[in-house]
Amino acid sequence: MSAATLAEMAVEVLTTADGREKTALARRHAAAWFAARRGETAEIPVGQAAPPLRPSRPARPELLDPRDVPKRKPGSPQGRIALLHAVAHIELNAVDLHWDILARFCHVPMPMGFYDDWVKCGDEEAKHFNLVCDCLESMDSFYGALPAHAGMWRAAEDTADDLLGRLAVVPMVLEARGLDVTPGMIEVFRKAGAEQAIAALETIYSEEVAHVAYGSKWFHFLCGRDNSDPKDVFHTLVRKYFHGGLKPPFNEEKRAEAGIPPDFYWPLADGKNV
Repeated sequence: MSAATLAEMAVEVLTTADGREKTALARRHAAAWFAARRGETAEIPVGQAAPPLRPSRPARPELLDPRDVPKRKPGSPQGRIALLHAVAHIELNAVDLHWDILARFCHVPMPMGFYDDWVKCGDEEAKHFNLVCDCLESMDSFYGALPAHAGMWRAAEDTADDLLGRLAVVPMVLEARGLDVTPGMIEVFRKAGAEQAIAALETIYSEEVAHVAYGSKWFHFLCGRDNSDPKDVFHTLVRKYFHGGLKPPFNEEKRAEAGIPPDFYWPLADGKNV
């Protein structure tokens, strides 16, 4: 029986283990949602569902404590494969994070634009995962060939009952970090003349700005609804849920484009998170 609501669609994505199958399902569900939103098919209600605490994942990669993941030396071909493998792992987690927000917080009254934004994010993260997997396969590797970071889902578990906390930590901290580090990764592959990887990372970089912006938009929306100061709430929630300080240097231009001013993140930088 196919999913009848957006929340059920999200749970189907979360409970599909294989990365390629998960992302294909995510993209089909996103297409169905937007077809309904355009009036081309029957309306899909948001609905209610019970998402798993942790999403289904493939048997590989082996998940290790972050301290035990081998360090990457991106100057070598194997180092570049390891770097892309890490990006693929991040993107697969991002697919689940965005579909999880749709299933887990559907009891919170939100405008329809909230659901549109996160379905779009979930669709684009699925595209990103496949772009990076295609790069790995062109380099005679694949997602699952190397061990990966076991702590990627921690932020989701920590904020499972707190939508504001989820928005603060996932798009506004973790995805904003991607804006800081992706230009350096692109340069690694540019030096190697790896055009396919450059194109994939440039697509990710351009689309992640909007994902961070959606987080900022809906964070500010909820703070406004509660008549709370967004900056103070952000600092409180990041100190509560994010373990350690934020790491400069920051991509201030792209963060500003995404609606996050410096006085949000600089007070939380390493050495200042007290």
